[in-house]
Amino acid sequence: MTERAMTERSTTSHGAVQSVDRAVKVLETIAREDGASVAAIARELEVHASTASRLVASLERHDLVERGDDGAVQLGVGLLRLASAARPRRDLTAIAGPVCEALAEELGETVNVAVLRGGVAVNLYQAQARSTVAMHNWVGDRTVLHATSSGKMLLAHLDPAQRRELLRGELESFTARTLTDPAALERQLDEARERGWAEAVEEFEEGLVALAAPVRGPEGTVIAAVSAAGPAYRLAPERLPEAAEVLRAATEEISRRLGHRGDQRDL
Repeated sequence: MTERAMTERSTTSHGAVQSVDRAVKVLETIAREDGASVAAIARELEVHASTASRLVASLERHDLVERGDDGAVQLGVGLLRLASAARPRRDLTAIAGPVCEALAEELGETVNVAVLRGGVAVNLYQAQARSTVAMHNWVGDRTVLHATSSGKMLLAHLDPAQRRELLRGELESFTARTLTDPAALERQLDEARERGWAEAVEEFEEGLVALAAPVRGPEGTVIAAVSAAGPAYRLAPERLPEAAEVLRAATEEISRRLGHRGDQRDL
């Protein structure tokens, strides 16, 4: 790439970022003032009225703002759609957080909340016992399904067609203990669903053991998994069933707080 092309590309990128910054400031101004005129928006952004008008028009095309009867610019219904998409995730972490903090202290291990998104497990929340050495912060990380306890728990509650679709192709091996045989993995997933918890014993990372249990929404469907992870010397095989019962009690409490009734048919 020539120096001129690089300069033009950098200039274009800077302009795009500046436009996004300005658009966000427009929305913040409207929210703070409960509506604002284009002139007021221009003064707030310190730009010409024509520039403010173009920003408003762009946001209006995406339903992020709209014009009131008096001509003032108001927040639009598009923001409601975005907010409603984020709310379930926010509600889940707000409700699960206190339970996970208590669970981390009781088990003395690191606890995570994960959901299924686009063929991976996405970690939304992490709690860590005060007595443990700081582990990697998994919040925001995307992890594979077949080699993690949360991923297995989420897979276990999918219908067979969905599960096959997500497990299609070669399963990556991370350690010598990673299950890469689809048939063997299917058997383990069925077992996990039946007993109510899944395990990953040094399958994703050497020396790391984790177990997970499901979180159910109001309709009984599994919407997330809560895992507890720690070093293999602490989460030894003989400790897993006992720790799993503590974990399951915590996920049942989270499910109850989310509106799931224990007498409902679980899916």
